Amino acid sequence: SKEKRYVMYELWRQNFEKRIRKDAIRKSERVIKGKITEHLISFFPDFIYNPKDARFIGSPIDFIVFDGLSDGELRQIIFIEVKTGKTASLSGRERQVRDCIANRNVK
Repeated sequence: SKEKRYVMYELWRQNFEKRIRKDAIRKSERVIKGKITEHLISFFPDFIYNPKDARFIGSPIDFIVFDGLSDGELRQIIFIEVKTGKTASLSGRERQVRDCIANRNVK
């Protein structure tokens, strides 16, 4: 009957909506964890530069490191983009920054 089909459709829709919401929450949690990691990465033991020399920018790159500046002897300036996922890759904007640096279009 028409009523039975409507009830079945509503049950399906509610179940589908719950799955979509759970998936969205899971993805959002991953993004938030990645953003937190990006902010804190300069304090991790594997970060090879002095955290005092690192400046978090966030976008379009994560850090600019003024290597040696805190010691009074600037050796080099490093641009760092942190990737926290297995499949993470550079965005179009990040690739443009990389290409400008590689082509020495930096002033």
